Amino acid sequence: MKINAFADVSLRAMMVLAAAPDGALLTTQSIADAVATPYNHVSKAMAKLRELGMIDVERGRHGGSRLSSAGRAATVGQLLRRLDTRTDPADCVANGGACPLINECRLRGALSRAREAFYRELDDLVVASLPTSRQMAPVFQAIGLRPGL
Repeated sequence: MKINAFADVSLRAMMVLAAAPDGALLTTQSIADAVATPYNHVSKAMAKLRELGMIDVERGRHGGSRLSSAGRAATVGQLLRRLDTRTDPADCVANGGACPLINECRLRGALSRAREAFYRELDDLVVASLPTSRQMAPVFQAIGLRPGL
């Protein structure tokens, strides 16, 4: 299975926030820099994460984002289910409309079950447990956070 680019950016943003020092607020720009992704993409991901209750946001000059308690407990499987906007794991369309094989198609059901098995495999993996200090040290140094690492 392959996750979409939006889910990928969202997971990377969550990992950066999970590795940030307790109480630290990170701006969307610093997260975009940390994950080497355009600001606009990260901004959309942050808006969705906020909507899902995964992050808390403080506005203002010294504002930023941090993981919420729900975000700290979220698993990769749970988050991917909520970020996956595809209603069908296969693109059951042809040039002129719906696939002519769509009626009574058993492949669509099998693909849906496979996608759910993929998510189930990730249900035990808490997003906040993924980043390591060694992994994040160069990232944080690059954005000017915790330069002593």
